[in-house]
Amino acid sequence: MDRPAVMAPMARSSAVRADHYTREELAHYEAIVQRYARHVYNIAYRMAGNEADARDLVQEAFLRVYRALRRVEPDAPLERWLYRIVSNLHIDLLRKRPRTRVESLDAPVETARGEVSREIADLESSPEAILDREQLDAAIQRALGTLPQELRLVVVLSDIEGLAYEEIATMLRIPLGTVKSRLHRARQALQQRLRPYVEARRRGWEG
Repeated sequence: MDRPAVMAPMARSSAVRADHYTREELAHYEAIVQRYARHVYNIAYRMAGNEADARDLVQEAFLRVYRALRRVEPDAPLERWLYRIVSNLHIDLLRKRPRTRVESLDAPVETARGEVSREIADLESSPEAILDREQLDAAIQRALGTLPQELRLVVVLSDIEGLAYEEIATMLRIPLGTVKSRLHRARQALQQRLRPYVEARRRGWEG
């Protein structure tokens, strides 16, 4: 995944003015952007599933870093803090889009003839086509893209960010049992989606 172009947040009118920071502080901010831009973009893209929203999340995340710059200790590890910012921003984004319909993978579909089971087409029907993919990362992102937002967000927070179930429940304002249930369903769905890729890779290794 290519590194995003992170526009300097100081250009926004709502941000702290650049002349309020010293040259050393601005250099510190630029170092943070250089160090974490790729990681922040990756997690944003995992959550949003598209480049436009991911870039907006990255921009807003680093704007918040810029505003809080004097509270950021030099050389302090910021991964968890930045990922938490992106997670909260993404949740806010979802809440501002009430028209977005979130459905469970295992929920039946209502039709004129009654309920039918939901079927999702294979990401790639040909193992050979899967083998041509350059990176496992791309396959994972495609698999994540098949998940409804409620499942994708939980699995990203748990399996990519490494947050505890309790943290996720607090962040999403849902019961702990719901977190575990969604995570179980998300992992099962991802395993199913990625099985053709894994099997194709295994045949390639054995061949």
